[in-house]
Amino acid sequence: MNWEQVWERAVAKVALMAGRIGERSPHAAKDGRYDDREHDWWTSGFWPGMLWLMYDRTGDDKFHAAAWSWDEKLERCFLRENRLHHDVGFQFLPAAVAKYLLTGDADGKRRGLAAANFLAGRYNPAGRFIRAWNGDMIGWAIVDCTMNLSLLLWAAEQSGDPRFRHVALAHADTVLEHFLRADGSARHIVCFDPETGAYSETRGGQGYSPDSAWSRGQAWALHGLAVVYRYSRQDRYLQGAKRVAHYFLAALGGDAVPAWDFRAPNQGLSGEPKDTSAGSIAASGLLELAQLVGPAEAGLYRESAERIMTALTERYASFGDDRDNILSEGTGNKPKNENVNVGLIYGDYYYVEALAKLCGWQKRFF
Repeated sequence: MNWEQVWERAVAKVALMAGRIGERSPHAAKDGRYDDREHDWWTSGFWPGMLWLMYDRTGDDKFHAAAWSWDEKLERCFLRENRLHHDVGFQFLPAAVAKYLLTGDADGKRRGLAAANFLAGRYNPAGRFIRAWNGDMIGWAIVDCTMNLSLLLWAAEQSGDPRFRHVALAHADTVLEHFLRADGSARHIVCFDPETGAYSETRGGQGYSPDSAWSRGQAWALHGLAVVYRYSRQDRYLQGAKRVAHYFLAALGGDAVPAWDFRAPNQGLSGEPKDTSAGSIAASGLLELAQLVGPAEAGLYRESAERIMTALTERYASFGDDRDNILSEGTGNKPKNENVNVGLIYGDYYYVEALAKLCGWQKRFF
């Protein structure tokens, strides 16, 4: 497939999306139209991230203008009743940090560092984990947070303060110890005693069961551990990312687009959903891995990413004005029957990110 041609179609699509989405903060697209979530919702950084990525590769000022004010909007969430949690990395990396990396904006840097301080403040030193969510879930950690660690690793480099790196690597070690199984599959939720730090239990979360393999969780672990290795160059994180990648590819099957959970029953039967967002996240993570390993291994990861991206492009992507979203058939939370068979903004973001990497993009927001 000619990825530069696909990229040009994606550029035109995101320009259309900018006109259709406007000031909305999108999460899920039902019947082809994205919703509008509050700015403290965990997905609020992906749309500005798409705009900044487009600006970086095209230099088109319309993407710059559409992206510019988003980090300021997100910062206001710290000034109201605080509902932010572990996902400030997902929010501030593609909005504030990307803005700083591409424009040198001092406020973008300041907001990114403030978000990193907030995230580091959620660290439980007894259990060596970053707390997920709020409310009564004091001892819970989730695999998704592996992706937020790059905010801390970026902050350590920018500030010269190693505490950010210490927190990030301690949590990454907990992912290796408690989230990754011997076969390379990953758990979604792991609970600890918040006083002693002792392991308590595993929960299924957005997966089929505590013992299953929620495909988006596999993708978060794959991509997130690869990024931790990129920053740290400590081999255990590379090996962890490779273990998850090999499990993901073995479970993928001939379709090249993942089921919503690799261990859910009735896979392949009519009505059992796929998750294209898991596919795009994993493809971007595999391309990350391809840049981090030697030439003897790189081909496996790049070719696997291309196989997933080809399937997504040929069967699930729309570049016209018939709908807001690029990818269809994303699965948000199947156990709760929420956002099943919809467009998902993070699926679209990582699809565009993977396309950019296939076309030689070198900058990284995560």
